[in-house]
Amino acid sequence: MPLRNFPEAVKKFAIQAYQKPEDEQDLRLTHVSFSGTPQKHPYDPDKVILVIDPYSSNVSYYEFSTRDISFVEELNNVVDPAGLVIPFMRLWVKKKSIGIRSTPFVVADTSRYR
Repeated sequence: MPLRNFPEAVKKFAIQAYQKPEDEQDLRLTHVSFSGTPQKHPYDPDKVILVIDPYSSNVSYYEFSTRDISFVEELNNVVDPAGLVIPFMRLWVKKKSIGIRSTPFVVADTSRYR
């Protein structure tokens, strides 16, 4: 079964280089990390979408304001069977900031499956 292509997954995403924190211990006390592949927000340049696993059949993503991201780490990239590279990153987001977690689904009547 071929992998389905996730829209926008292979577009290059330029993210501002953030300075490495002087005290990583302090970063862990004041921030929470989220890993995935970053995407440009479709209509708000001040937000970032982070797709958790673009090849999963259960795709979900986070949305963060760029002002709440203090540090970005590059992780190992993933290469799909077609040779397309998908960047993976870890975003360090300030604690108590507002993010959105979204899991799209198909609306259907499942009463017949009980």
